[in-house]
Amino acid sequence: MKTSVTMCGIEFKNPVTTASGTFGSGMEYSDFVDLSKLGAVTTKGVANIPWPGNPTPRIAETYGGMINAIGLQNPGIDTFLKRDVPYLREHDAKIIVNVCGKSTEDYVETVERLSDADVDMLEINISCPNVKEGGIAFGQDPKAVESITNEVKKHSKKPIIMKLSPNVTDITVMAKAAECGGADALSLINTITGMKIDINRRTFAVANKTGGLSGPAIHPVAVRMVYQAANAVNLPIIGMGGIATYEDALEFIMAGATMVAVGTANFNNPAVTTDIIAGIEAYMKKYGIEDINELIGCVK
Repeated sequence: MKTSVTMCGIEFKNPVTTASGTFGSGMEYSDFVDLSKLGAVTTKGVANIPWPGNPTPRIAETYGGMINAIGLQNPGIDTFLKRDVPYLREHDAKIIVNVCGKSTEDYVETVERLSDADVDMLEINISCPNVKEGGIAFGQDPKAVESITNEVKKHSKKPIIMKLSPNVTDITVMAKAAECGGADALSLINTITGMKIDINRRTFAVANKTGGLSGPAIHPVAVRMVYQAANAVNLPIIGMGGIATYEDALEFIMAGATMVAVGTANFNNPAVTTDIIAGIEAYMKKYGIEDINELIGCVK
């Protein structure tokens, strides 16, 4: 029985990775999860310099998920290269590095630093606000999506995954823009903008007022968007959004995703990724599926 998948010429032992921002760089979870069993570890966002993140409170529980406004707090590329990459390699994990930035120059600087690093792929988080364009996220303007994809590709020696924002009118427009810019793959969806009000304190539950909604509540929206993107472009896709079970993961795969990323569920069950891998294997045995690739995009 074959569970391995290939994306951009790289073979992953199974289709399950982690969603950026929910797994650190694996250190926090290594007591609960054998990192070598995962298809890959997708790291927390890394920027060219350390980011302090947003003021607290930054997380609030909601029906079917959570809202976060962490603000991409991270120690910066220097610490990441020195500390996190060697750790992941010691644990025999494939490495997908999530890259964030506030300007095209920020992204390019980080991507150049990662080009000769011992990592496998780069996931470019274009839900970051573009400070030079009044704060609108790169991923909400198709021209900006194509432009930054094109610029990052020029400077990267690694395959580029563009992580798409769902906070748009038509996800296929953004997917096509990334494809036109030269993306090697896509990942979607990032979080949906939401708000929660603390009625006892009579104020916003998170200091940033709004935050990114994640968890099971967004799963049906994410499956729909992955299906639309998979049928609009000729690129491999990492599907994510509210995956808590192997059934959730298989929906994304059948909708057209080559891999899936598990996010918020890690906070509830630190071993959820390996549970999902076992569940997919059991499903394949039950239905006599010899190769997981038979399931990718099987629902049309």
